[in-house]
Amino acid sequence: MNKSVIEKLKTEILAGDGAVGTMLYAKGISLESNFEHLNLVRPSLVLELALEYVAAGAQVIETNTFGANYTKLAAIGLGHRVAEINTAGARIARQAADQGKNVFVAGSVGPLVRVKGEEHELGQKEMQAIFQIQCAALAAGGVDLLLLETFASLAQLTAAVAAARTTGLPVCASMAFLEGGRSSDGTTVESFCSAMEQAGADMLGANCGAGPLELVKVVRRLASRTDKPIAAYANSGFPEYRDGRYIYRATPDYLASMAEEMAAAGATLIGGCCGTTPEHIAAIARRIAGTTPAIRPRPSTIEFPRTVDSPQIENSSFLRSWGRRKVITVELDPPKGMDCSRIIEGCRKLKEAGADAINLAENPLARPRMGNIALGSLIQREVGIEVIVHITGRDRNLIGMQSDLMGASLLGIRSILAVTGDPATMGDHAGAKSVFDLHSLTLIKLLADLNSGVNAIGNPIGNGTGFTIGAAFNPNTSNMAVQAERLRKKVYNGAQFAQTQPIYDPEVLLNALHTTHDIDIPLLAGIMPLISERNAEYLHNEVPGISVPDNIRSRMRGLEKEAGIGEGLAIAREFIKATFISVGGYYLMPPFGKHELALDLIDCIHETEKEFI
Repeated sequence: MNKSVIEKLKTEILAGDGAVGTMLYAKGISLESNFEHLNLVRPSLVLELALEYVAAGAQVIETNTFGANYTKLAAIGLGHRVAEINTAGARIARQAADQGKNVFVAGSVGPLVRVKGEEHELGQKEMQAIFQIQCAALAAGGVDLLLLETFASLAQLTAAVAAARTTGLPVCASMAFLEGGRSSDGTTVESFCSAMEQAGADMLGANCGAGPLELVKVVRRLASRTDKPIAAYANSGFPEYRDGRYIYRATPDYLASMAEEMAAAGATLIGGCCGTTPEHIAAIARRIAGTTPAIRPRPSTIEFPRTVDSPQIENSSFLRSWGRRKVITVELDPPKGMDCSRIIEGCRKLKEAGADAINLAENPLARPRMGNIALGSLIQREVGIEVIVHITGRDRNLIGMQSDLMGASLLGIRSILAVTGDPATMGDHAGAKSVFDLHSLTLIKLLADLNSGVNAIGNPIGNGTGFTIGAAFNPNTSNMAVQAERLRKKVYNGAQFAQTQPIYDPEVLLNALHTTHDIDIPLLAGIMPLISERNAEYLHNEVPGISVPDNIRSRMRGLEKEAGIGEGLAIAREFIKATFISVGGYYLMPPFGKHELALDLIDCIHETEKEFI
């Protein structure tokens, strides 16, 4: 079908349909099931629901294909059936629409999902290619328009619009806005509107998000910025967990009254999202029947919103001497219990020896230790040496992460190393589960936002947190270009310094420095002295990101105890002397918290420094 749906929306307000997942769950489908797969295995049930919405008065019904993209289907072994599931969904909806009068079919396209803990960020071309397969299949199935809905990432939505436009069908781009009119990636209504106008969307909209009242406010802001049709699909309020299931409390009458307000604000396609039923849609359809689009104010000039300027944050003390002498940081693991006297004493000796900062890992290898934020604050107060706190995406969700980071700033923590973290399955707590709302790249972006005085969704927090943001860099790879590009992305997101994984071959470090010569942040080379043959083999064969060359493992063969420690320190000293001219600092990682080994290497660095004066 042509763009008649867009033309119709210019003169008439249309009723959309309601929730699909809510209703399929109410019909007995478990939440663990894949709703989109029902298009193939239970098409009669999907058709039954679509017909209920047509009977309720919906003039635009959606296909049951919201999550029918490769990233979601591949996770359950259905990646090869993307086109089949989408085409079937379109044909089912088309069959239901043909039972009504002038009912349009919207091909539902939702956002891509990321596998927990996966750091690979899809590029725009990759995302567009994934969306293109879905959009093409929906078009082949006979939809009248493509509804890209519930997006929280402007980059993803832009890729989806580009893919949808290749079909020649009308495209509606809809984002999920939270309280205050920002999406979870910080996109404002105004910047969304500007970006979608530029991307070529035929219709703009908002759905899901913070509920009907907030959606009315979003519609008003959209109407002041665009003359394109506006879609509004509100949740039925916020769900309440009762007797093992989620209950939405907004009544059909209430949602209908809010739909009336949305129409007055400028919406021209009004339906329902999570928690809405055919009864809600029937109430909406009755309330807006025969109404015409509201007269809007003349769209204002599209401008990108002013962003909060990042405050000028002085480098933390451990970086102030960068370029004048070798910067030295030392990693110590927090204790497994409550006694922190040993690590406090170690920190005192390291400070006296000339270390610039102490790295505190966060539950390395997914084994619980004392909280590094509290311990870091204690070390800074008791010893007077700066602490670099490692923060992982494994143990906190997005909400808890922001709370803990603001708390860390309050306690005086000024340096954070953002890492993804070892998965919980590596640890010794069988019931523990990884969170991974954030990985290293997105965690760095969050830290930069907090430094700028806003939280993850752009709401102000007052003064910025003032963190110096660190990133991990792994040169132990056969494809240095890939790792260098990852580091560039981290710097783009806000990283201000980098520390490498342990390196044992000077040529690996020199190659890494050459490949990253355009990345203008301090880079500290990682050194973890070996202590035995068993230790060398374990690190090489079992620890991700560490590679011990054959010649180094040969030198450690048969060695243990004092002999192994002595040879391991000799190898580390040789590495320091071979790389001293090229690198600006070192990140020492004495195994098993043996700070004495770090003291030896600090002396070596200082002695080598004297040779070059």
